[in-house]
Amino acid sequence: MASTPSAAEPAHAPSPLLPLDDALERVLAQVAAPLAAEEIAATAADGRVLAEDVISALQIPPDDNSAMDGYAVRSTDCAHAGAELPVTQRIPAGSVGQPLAAGSAARIFTGAPIPPGADAVVMQEQTEALADGARVRIQVPPRAGQSIRKAGEDVERGATVLHRGARLTPASIGLAASVGLACLHVARRPRVALLQTGDELVLPGTVAPAAMKPGTIYNSSRFFLQTLLERLGCTVTDLGIIPDDRQATIAALRQAAEGHDLILSSGGVSVGEEDHVKPAVAQLGHLDLWKIAIKPGKPFAYGHLRRASGDLAHFIGLPGNPVSSFVTFLLLVRPFLLKLQGATDVALRSLPARADFSLPKPGKRREFLRVRHNGKGGLDLFPNQSSGVLTSMHWADGLVDHPADATIAAGDTVRFIPFGGVFS
Repeated sequence: MASTPSAAEPAHAPSPLLPLDDALERVLAQVAAPLAAEEIAATAADGRVLAEDVISALQIPPDDNSAMDGYAVRSTDCAHAGAELPVTQRIPAGSVGQPLAAGSAARIFTGAPIPPGADAVVMQEQTEALADGARVRIQVPPRAGQSIRKAGEDVERGATVLHRGARLTPASIGLAASVGLACLHVARRPRVALLQTGDELVLPGTVAPAAMKPGTIYNSSRFFLQTLLERLGCTVTDLGIIPDDRQATIAALRQAAEGHDLILSSGGVSVGEEDHVKPAVAQLGHLDLWKIAIKPGKPFAYGHLRRASGDLAHFIGLPGNPVSSFVTFLLLVRPFLLKLQGATDVALRSLPARADFSLPKPGKRREFLRVRHNGKGGLDLFPNQSSGVLTSMHWADGLVDHPADATIAAGDTVRFIPFGGVFS
């Protein structure tokens, strides 16, 4: 005979909230291998994740060269101010000079190879041309090695200049070009199906504000989620707003699973009678519904949808409130998509910063506060931290990662996550 719970022990004890770090570890563990690689033009690779190391087949610079316009000399020939030397050759960039004879100078330009025998370059501002340029007066004695860029000082032959898993930037693309690469191997773009649920949602542009029915709201999540996905290199299929209907939800998810790596939804993963995403995903695959110990963004779902071929597509369900959806995307979906592309650095960066506000009441959950830098070098707090106030995300230039059971006094040092490195 089954035992019954004691009076002191509830029959349905609530599940403990999952720490954010544990939730992130679980999500990242679902990426068994990065997406397949493809070769693309380097000029189209900004933001993409490198799929193989870039190894230089040459050294940069290839030869010792001049760091500026001036005169290549032997430093011992002009050890005192006012030394005059004949100019025996002219070496522009792209050409090669002759060995420099003792007691002479070579007119040289930025980037041109240093002629054999020269050991310094005197900038033209420290010289005076004489006899229509046939001679030069060295007004400031140079030291050996002055204004010479040494061969290989930037890149050595055989060096790995970019590592697999790096997310490419304009600077790294330029570096790849400097070692001769016009094309790069990168992870293919993740294919993401985006959907929202809720009969209360209205697509902007379809109904004028004055004609909005009571109880309806414009669908803002679709717009910022699609933008965030595209900034992460994803190809997005917008499935639109799915009505609060079980069969319609199942049909939409089944279709999305066939052509996509990830199905991302917002809303509909709670346990209400009109929340159909959870049972639909469970029918087509499996779903883990977690309550994460963060604010905003407690409800979060991860699972898989089974394709007709038998393999699986990833599913992530975000909270319906726009700020909760935004924050959980940054904290969990962004690192997941980066790892799916093979990125080795997926963590959000935080910096110490001064709080110019107070938070005297400790919270029970780890909180992500919307803040903005002020003109005094500190951070101001948006006055309304509700999960439904999207204005706070527009106003803010970052988040404060505030631990549970802690307070903030003005002047305290806090952990600041700047948006500058997150949205790109």
